[in-house]
Order: sequence, then structure tokens, then C-alpha cells
Amino acid sequence: MTYLVGYGPRNDDRSAIELAAQFARAHPAPVVAVAVVPRGWGTPAAAGTDREYEEWAASEGQSTAELARADFARHPGLVGDAIWTPGRSVPATLLEQADERDASMIVVGSAAEADPGRVRLTSKTDRLVHSSTLPVAIAPRGYRTTSSVTRVTVGFRDDDASWSLLTRVAELVREVGARLRVVTFIVTPAAPVTNSVTHAQTQVIELWSMQATAALREAEEYLRSLDLGVDLEFHVAAGVDWPAAVAAAGWEDGDVLVVGSSSTHRLAQVFLGSSASKILRSSPVPVVIVPGARAD
Repeated sequence: MTYLVGYGPRNDDRSAIELAAQFARAHPAPVVAVAVVPRGWGTPAAAGTDREYEEWAASEGQSTAELARADFARHPGLVGDAIWTPGRSVPATLLEQADERDASMIVVGSAAEADPGRVRLTSKTDRLVHSSTLPVAIAPRGYRTTSSVTRVTVGFRDDDASWSLLTRVAELVREVGARLRVVTFIVTPAAPVTNSVTHAQTQVIELWSMQATAALREAEEYLRSLDLGVDLEFHVAAGVDWPAAVAAAGWEDGDVLVVGSSSTHRLAQVFLGSSASKILRSSPVPVVIVPGARAD
């Protein structure tokens, strides 16, 4: 078992290694940082130029690996290593490395454009998420913590994918000894300034809340039947928009949010539905995206 970190060349944000170290504190395993540098084309007509390009890429890879090792040094006791490897596709190369190293999770950072403390996918991590058969953990921009993983929150929609996710996360939580919280997020649009909430709107909101509460009761019965030996929490978090709903759940250091696939189609291991994408962008804590079971 290994935590594999996608570490960009000359990375200016060590949040991915920070998050991997947090997972390793909760469930000890080696951490390997992988820097993927551009691969030369190897065409005879451009042999000299291509050689210079490969030398430049190798220098970038070595420098990046040294930066990653310096990041590891900030975490005494962490078993970590850093390598660099050429590749024409960063997502594909990371997946190859994960397979070779029997990785249990791929850990990446957020885009440089992300607001501090927020999660945002890059185009490369978006492709990685949608092609990975492993969970992909995404650290908020500038993420720092000295905590272990103390509470895992599952975004629960009461569909087949959510129930499958609940079972997988329950097994993980039992291993790390964290608390498990199951949350259903509900968006309840605010009424226009010039108008009050209609009776029909109120009824719809109340119905959503009742359905969510009933589903959480079923989830609670199921999880308690597993006798996990961990603390369980269940919560409906509502707000006028997704950021407000996510914030309403309440967050603390040591929290990790888990969202799952909204599709089990065999051609897409992970398909982030609109709600999962909005929850991800609103999360103030690391997010783990778990692929759904592949259909035959």
C-alpha cells in the first residue's frame, strides 16, 4: 500500500504532500511523490534539439524531486520518497505509477487559481479524476495541518452510488479509527426580496428535508448494524446556495470530505455530477473522490 502524490515540476504549493502526510498519520504507509516531466519525441531530424530538451526536462525533474524531499523532511517519521519520470500525459503517467506501486490513493493539490483554503481541479487533475479506478484526494490550496484524519464526512444522496460509497467509507473509517459523519446537503433557494416564500415552495423544502432525514435514519440503522466501533454522526446541512449548505455542516481541523461517483458506467469510473462538483468547489477541507463500481 502506498500514497502516491502528483507533484508538479517546480511546485510552489506543498499541500498535496501535506495531505498525504495526514493520511499516513491516520493509516501508516509509504508516500511517494511523482513529478512527471515532458518526454522528448526522439525524432532523428531533431536529435540535437530533442537531446537538449530531454536534458532540460531531466534537470526540472531532479529539481522537483529535491523540493519534494525537502517537504518530506518537514514531517519527521514519515516514510517518503520522491522520483521524477518522463511522460506525455501527466494523468496517464500517474496512473501507471500508481499501478506499479500498488497505490491505494492518489493525492494532488488544487489549481494555482484556487482561492486559499479552497479546492479547485486543474485540467490535468480533472482528467485524472475521470479516469482513475483509485480514490483521488485533493488538497485545498495552501493546505497545512498537523492533525491526523479525525473525522470523515460522506456526502450522502440516498442513491445506489451513495449506498455503495457508504459501505466503502465505513471500511476505511474502521481502519483509521476516525469518526464517521454522514451529511445530506440541501439547497433551499432564498425568496426574492420583493416576494415572500410561497406555500408551495415551503412544502417542497419541507418534503426535501423529510426525505433527507428519513434516508439518514436508514443509513444510521445500516451503519450501526456493522458495529464499526467508531463514533457516528448524521446531519442535514441546508443553505440558500451550495457554499452556504456546505458551510452549514460545520468543519474542524482533521476533517476530510468524501464524495462519490454519480455514474457506474463502464466507460467512466468517476463522473462528477453537478451537485458533487459544487460541493467540491465549496469545501474548506480536503476532498476525496471515490470512483463508483464499474459496470460489466
